[in-house]
Amino acid sequence: MARSQKTDELVFLPLGGSGEIGMNFNAYGFGPPDDRQWIIVDCGVLFGREGHTPGVDLIMPDVRYLAEQRENVLGIIATHAHEDHIGAIAPLWPSLRCPIYATPFTARLITGKLDEAGLAGKVKVKEVPVGGSMTLGPFTLDFISITHSILEPNLLAIRTPLGVVAHTGDWKIDPDPVLGESTDTAALEKLGDEGVLALVCDSTNALVPGSSGSESEVRKNLTALVGTLKGRVAVTGFASNVARLDTVARAARAHGRRIALVGRSMQKMVEAAKDTGYLRDFP
Repeated sequence: MARSQKTDELVFLPLGGSGEIGMNFNAYGFGPPDDRQWIIVDCGVLFGREGHTPGVDLIMPDVRYLAEQRENVLGIIATHAHEDHIGAIAPLWPSLRCPIYATPFTARLITGKLDEAGLAGKVKVKEVPVGGSMTLGPFTLDFISITHSILEPNLLAIRTPLGVVAHTGDWKIDPDPVLGESTDTAALEKLGDEGVLALVCDSTNALVPGSSGSESEVRKNLTALVGTLKGRVAVTGFASNVARLDTVARAARAHGRRIALVGRSMQKMVEAAKDTGYLRDFP
């Protein structure tokens, strides 16, 4: 990595999602003020609420500052595939026109969104292996596996000549996930030993003391519960929680039941998970 010049700066520009839920859009810039290169971490939407924003379904970050200098924007990196992290990529890409980088499951869902928006073939979506690394200009990024309520969530170790920033995306420390990678605690400890300038860490209830239950406990209890019920069973949940869908399918199978997926998002998530090697025996 090249040594930094005296005029180089490392700056953090959050245009959405930091300190609030939804619309995640975080830019990191490196270089002197008059010649700075940028990477964007996540590009999401905020869902409108009738009580606060009547008639508005989706809210997106104002990216005019970066759009005006898009030749200096090296790429968008998605930490994971929740809508508040990737939902604005298709509508905002024409303003930014940069490559997109993501791990396979996230890349599959982004590609589907771009296809629906009529951008198929126009956008470079580049897959990064789970646990992989990449370099964009002065930035070297390591993808470190963490756990969350969706497949392939990543912490990004963003390395620059001026130091390292750890950007978590969203996370939930699950000691026993039932699908996907576990949190790579060894990589996190190594990163801490190396030294980190800043931890950009924003996730729902991150400041609430205590711990959340493991998905493996949900699987055990839901399977037992289904065994006590008669007639049809309706289970609601976030479609993006693929591990939970897998749990429901396994609970049904354990008691001789069949499942039916209801909802477009459910279908899309299951197909994406199958295409990327998850849910291999999903009924």
